[in-house]
Formats: sequence, structure tokens, C-alpha cells
Amino acid sequence: MRKAGFDNHIVLFFTNYLMDKKTNYFWNNFMSPVFNVNVRVGQGSALSPILSVLYLLPFIFISQSNSFDISNSRLFCSYNVSTNLLEKFGLVVKHAKTKIFHFNRSHGAFNPSLFDPTPLGESILRPNDIWKYLRFIFDRKLTFHQHVNFYTNKSISTIK
Repeated sequence: MRKAGFDNHIVLFFTNYLMDKKTNYFWNNFMSPVFNVNVRVGQGSALSPILSVLYLLPFIFISQSNSFDISNSRLFCSYNVSTNLLEKFGLVVKHAKTKIFHFNRSHGAFNPSLFDPTPLGESILRPNDIWKYLRFIFDRKLTFHQHVNFYTNKSISTIK
């Protein structure tokens, strides 16, 4: 994180949270010896989405254009450079988990073109109708109707 340019306060927070932890247990009159705890941020942890965003933010691409072809061309170049960089760092991009999403302000029919990274040896990506990110549900027109409906229904079912 330090190499990525994060503030020292943030680096120290995660260092203190994740490293050199010890614990022991009490049960009635029994006390266990102190032992090291290997602390990790597991899936479902409150820190998991925060760390994901911090690490992946440089790899979220936004392209704005009146033409899908121009936008997709820009995205293709960014995608190509990013996957090459990540591979040089020894990281593997799971292309099946890669998402593409087009926002649109028009009121008429909306049929975005496909994103085609097949020259990179990958399959064609089809734009999603909704995008779930950090528990928010985005639609293409940013109306948040699906987000509100989902959490309203979840609240009502919880109350029942």
C-alpha cells in the first residue's frame, strides 16, 4: 500500500490490524497459553470491499463518448494495457468475471454494442443491464429504481 502511494495513517491502520496479533482463551478457570493469530480479511468482512476498492480502483475504466465504437476502442486499449501489467506482476485476470456497463441518458431504446477483446484471446463481453457495486445496484439510466426496490423488499421481508 505504501508503494501505491497511500497515506502512512492508512498503511499503519492495516498493518496494525493484520499483523503480529496474539490471543489466548479463558474457559471457567482454565487459561490457554498465548499464541499467534494469523489474521486475514476474509470474504464477507467489512474490510473486504474497502480493500478491494483500494487495490482495484486503478483498474476501473471509464470512457465517455457519443459513439459506442469509440468508447469500446478506448476501453479495449485500457483493458489490454492493464491485463499485460497485471500479468507482469504475476497476477491473473479472470476474464469471465470482467464486467462492462454502459450508462445512457437517452429516453429511447438503448442497445449498446458488445465489447470485443477476442484479439487478446478473450471472449466477447456483453453489457449488463444492472451493475452491483459495494451493495449499490446501478441501472443504465442511474434511476436507482432497482436498488430501492431490492432494499425495500429486503426490509419488508425482514420485518415479517
